[in-house]
Amino acid sequence: MTAFLEFYQYFPERINPVIFSFGFFSLGWYSFMYLVGFLIVYWLLHYRVEKKEIFNDFNNSKLIDFLIYAFLGLIIGGRLGYVVFYNFSFYFSHPLTIISPFDYSTGKFIGIYGMSYHGGFLGIILASAFFVKKYKLNFWKLADLVIPAIPLGYFFGRVGNFLNGELYGRVTNVWWGMYFPSDASGLLRHPSQLYEAFFEGAVLFLIFWKIRNWKFFQEKFLAVYFLGYAIARFFGEFFRQPDEQIGFLFGNLTLGQLFSLGMLAIGLFLFFIKNKKRAIIKKC
Repeated sequence: MTAFLEFYQYFPERINPVIFSFGFFSLGWYSFMYLVGFLIVYWLLHYRVEKKEIFNDFNNSKLIDFLIYAFLGLIIGGRLGYVVFYNFSFYFSHPLTIISPFDYSTGKFIGIYGMSYHGGFLGIILASAFFVKKYKLNFWKLADLVIPAIPLGYFFGRVGNFLNGELYGRVTNVWWGMYFPSDASGLLRHPSQLYEAFFEGAVLFLIFWKIRNWKFFQEKFLAVYFLGYAIARFFGEFFRQPDEQIGFLFGNLTLGQLFSLGMLAIGLFLFFIKNKKRAIIKKC
């Protein structure tokens, strides 16, 4: 093994998941990258609001208000989604661990560990429904405004997973595999967090940003996102190590793939409904 390849494959072991700590407070790469992603999404949405790409009367004050709603929906939905979908029996037996930042067995401060993407996304949708009711906005147009920016925020979130040494991939023999310090097996694994960051984050962002103002996709971006993310996530899951407490379902499928199939079905349904509605309006 060359020196460069060794450096590359053992790179995760050289990453300290904590950027700095001061007394009781510590800042980890995971939290930092989520913060960066949130700020990037804000900047992109601020740009769209200033350009009046969707709404003529949507200002920065409303944008900040929406992001507060969305952030709360993301945190609450993501946490509850993880509790219900990924380890319900444990949290049912130990309900205080749902909100406790301390490890159940050691008492060590670890923060709130365990978030579900699908739960977080559902939380954002529900929070958006409350927001549009408050301001009397069109829900589908709000989705058109927000969704093109979401994949770039997701990109930073997955990079945060990589820097935190979690959600690594399945065992592999390919040279670009990596060794992760949190993996007790010590085997070479796919850096699936980076695959997801690229395909579910960067690639979807470039596509969505390019077509964000195309007339054909007006009030359809929620459906487009369901379809795009579902396809990217479904294939990405073939490289990602399934959660230990769940494993494989229905043969060789993961829970993430089952959720992706559900998102795909919802996306197709929404796209069909929106196209049918537009055809009826044109006839009228």
